[in-house]
Amino acid sequence: MTKSALQIARAAYQPKLPKALKGAVKVKEGEPTQSVADQEAIKALFPNTYGMPLIQFVEGEAVNMPAINVGVILSGGQAPGGHNVISGLFDGIKALNKDSKLYGFILGPGGLVDHNYMELTSDIIDEYRNTGGFDIIGSGRTKLEKVEQFDKGLEIIKELGIKALVIIGGDDSNTNACVLAEYYAAKNCGVQVIGCPKTIDGDLKNEMIETSFGFDTACKTYSEVIGNIQRDCNSARKYWHFIKLMGRSASHIALECALQVQPNVCIVSEEVEEKNMSLDDVVTYIAQVVANRAAQGNNFGTVLIPEGLIEFIPAMKRLIAELNDFLAANASEFALIKKSHQREYIISKLSKENSEIYASLPEGVARQLTLDRDPHGNVQVSLIETEKLLSDMVAVKLAQWKEEGKYVGKFAAQHHFFGYEGRCAAPSNFDADYCYSLGYTASMLIANGKTGYMSSVRNTTAPAEEWIAGGVPITMMMNMERRHGEMKPVIQKALVKLDGAPFKAFAAQRERWAIETDYVYPGPIQYFGPTEVCDQATKTLKLEQGK
Repeated sequence: MTKSALQIARAAYQPKLPKALKGAVKVKEGEPTQSVADQEAIKALFPNTYGMPLIQFVEGEAVNMPAINVGVILSGGQAPGGHNVISGLFDGIKALNKDSKLYGFILGPGGLVDHNYMELTSDIIDEYRNTGGFDIIGSGRTKLEKVEQFDKGLEIIKELGIKALVIIGGDDSNTNACVLAEYYAAKNCGVQVIGCPKTIDGDLKNEMIETSFGFDTACKTYSEVIGNIQRDCNSARKYWHFIKLMGRSASHIALECALQVQPNVCIVSEEVEEKNMSLDDVVTYIAQVVANRAAQGNNFGTVLIPEGLIEFIPAMKRLIAELNDFLAANASEFALIKKSHQREYIISKLSKENSEIYASLPEGVARQLTLDRDPHGNVQVSLIETEKLLSDMVAVKLAQWKEEGKYVGKFAAQHHFFGYEGRCAAPSNFDADYCYSLGYTASMLIANGKTGYMSSVRNTTAPAEEWIAGGVPITMMMNMERRHGEMKPVIQKALVKLDGAPFKAFAAQRERWAIETDYVYPGPIQYFGPTEVCDQATKTLKLEQGK
């Protein structure tokens, strides 16, 4: 394998660990827990893993541990730092007993079902320390939710003598981990299941999971590129750049990037929903900023747009919900309709309000709303060119205002979607340390016989030495939501809190950013150098913790 100079240098980086994990540990149990909502329903579905206590690892006395075999799965979209979770898990089980083994299942949960695996040895692990991507074993989006999948997985688990399975994934993957833990506990299989919180979207977090890994690196990567665009924008002074950012279910990435780069406009989906804004309201807001800057002679600027904006516009949300249910129930019939007739077919089948909204949409957007769903039954919003839709509608409105004498400038737009660019970046120092600690914590959860827990590392705005490692029952984070037309238990997504410190800090500045050209240029991620440059947590995390 040919390696860059950075790869060679990063291989030597030793991630930092919380003080409590640097020697023998013992468990300090907290109070019993309950789910965030729908307590009775969740308790009934998870009788063996519900109500378990929060746990924290503290310094303990060394004990002799038998060798254990552990399986690991990378699930869902890639996030920077996944390799370090595996490295931390590997080092943790080896520290417990040098004869312990780690098996990686290939291409996600499907590898468990299909018995596709490899042993991860020190030679392999060392090649991937502090690197981006999930390519050590690959990832996949197979959902583990059927009994036959659990039983098929159990066959290879027993064959390899695996004591515990670690699933590294987002909210849906960790929901699957919880379901699997419950099934194996109910069957008394002797197999533990531990989750690790991964998603660059930042929507898997709570008091015990302060941030999901990959968010820090992805936001810094996007902010670097947005900063570059803003520098170019301020140089040419003739384009408005509409930039769509990852984040289907929440606007955490857009908000964090806005705090880092100070754009002229940043749309926060949760605010759009709260204020019951229409698509036209959003367009009018952007157009007014464009017009105000044009009045000062500035026909340029930047607009940040969350990937999932369309789903947060209340009228669109109602339309999409009805579409999801209808297509889930009539998928085979819809598949037989000619593409040229699909629009009319959908219009004829929807309620009056939703039918009118659907009919009013540009044909391309309407078609995108009926494309194949993702594995969770949701519209694939990344395929909807929201940035193009908004800029086109802004252009129409500005042309109208020009005729009315309300606008005097020139408008030309450029479009960008930053998604994959951030998913597999080499992890920042924060993510390298955080991920390694999550993996090491998972090994301690296994050693202490826990199942149905998610690895938790807190106090993350402090130096790594002071981080608090432990575990949170996955059932604590769950509620019931409609998926594929049915109510299902899922981990509750964490949305941007409009009364939270990060949004308030943004809202206090956005009017000034809208009219002034006060761009910030964060530059590339720094791995070596002063602490204040290399080891900073996200602005979101600092603001949430009052730092």
